[in-house]
Amino acid sequence: MMLRGGPLAIAGLLLVSGCGDGAAISRAELDDLRVQGVEPGMVYVVDLPGYELARRSMSGYNDEGFQAYYVSPRDGRVWLGVDHGFFSDGLCPEKPVHDAERLSAPVSCDRDEVGWYRRSGERHEYAVSEEGHVLRLAGRRGEVSRAALRQAVAGARAVAGAGGGG
Repeated sequence: MMLRGGPLAIAGLLLVSGCGDGAAISRAELDDLRVQGVEPGMVYVVDLPGYELARRSMSGYNDEGFQAYYVSPRDGRVWLGVDHGFFSDGLCPEKPVHDAERLSAPVSCDRDEVGWYRRSGERHEYAVSEEGHVLRLAGRRGEVSRAALRQAVAGARAVAGAGGGG
């Protein structure tokens, strides 16, 4: 599965459509992420109907990765995380689903053409591995459907390219 997008030049404001609302991520926000240690090529966005990017949630994840939450008017929260690494059939049941009630809870996995659909307790997520990094999109099973997660992660796109010094 190929994530759409690729390196984009940072110029002024970058338009990010968080659910058709035309929310923008400013150069200042991208610079702030870089100061936090986020590698510019790790900043991704998704379109998730009924959810908007919670701008203040954007932050570093692990060493150089990126994370953010998408929120709905009904208090739903979906987590997006991007980090260096890879994902595989062998890792799928071993790695906890994000925000699972118990880290030791069993994880079930289904592989499809998009990535790995994972379930643990009331949480579920899609994990996609590409070009040396893993993108994960996770939420509560009663709040966001598998189809919505799948569609959103399949359309994930990079906001900023890895070019340029820091």
